[in-house]
Amino acid sequence: MLKGKTAVITGASTGIGKEIALKMAENGANVAIIYIGDKTIAEDVKKQASSHGIKVEIYECDVSNYETSKTICDKIIEDFGSINILVNNAGITKDNLMLRMSEQDFDSVINVNLKGVFNITKHFSKTIMRAEAGRIINISSVSGLMGNAGQANYSASKAGVIGLTKTTAKEFAGKNVTCNAIAPGFIATDMTATLPQTVVDNVKSLVPLKRMGTADEVANLALFLASDMSSYITGEVIRIDGGMCM
Repeated sequence: MLKGKTAVITGASTGIGKEIALKMAENGANVAIIYIGDKTIAEDVKKQASSHGIKVEIYECDVSNYETSKTICDKIIEDFGSINILVNNAGITKDNLMLRMSEQDFDSVINVNLKGVFNITKHFSKTIMRAEAGRIINISSVSGLMGNAGQANYSASKAGVIGLTKTTAKEFAGKNVTCNAIAPGFIATDMTATLPQTVVDNVKSLVPLKRMGTADEVANLALFLASDMSSYITGEVIRIDGGMCM
């Protein structure tokens, strides 16, 4: 489905980003994995992705840093030649009630989750505009659609990603590049695995399908948006939340 194309995925060593990277590789795309933190974990994802017979490289990068991210993006372009698909997935949480939230915690979440999307998209913009039928996929959240108590910073960042997605879609459309956002709901990842069972049960009760989603289900949607099957979809925000945010 994606044979001969190159996909760049940020925050791709764990969780949703990892599953998207593996899904792209399984479907024939060469993959550039951007991560931060444990290199061993990133190397393991590289090994899994490489088993599909495609080119895979890993790059450590703080996406919130404009200059550092530019250096990494330039290196990826040098290594792969062209970029067809960009998935902006990197994100962090620093939850607290607004009355107790520090300025630093607000700024750091905005810088990674929103500014990071701007940084990486800008640095790849010329390359992806030259690609045939380029695809940009931004990972937002239902928190960016409906808000969430204790997540003023996270909700604001993910709402910002939606606005940035729509603007990118309008600016890049003339070059046949689409840009869409995915808004996951309650997805089973390492992060949610640490939640108390009472919290998990309470959230499930708010989901019409009465279960958590999986990272693989989110990856399937990302694959669709990266493929030719989505060629006439741009500027959209697609929820994958079991009906929670209807």
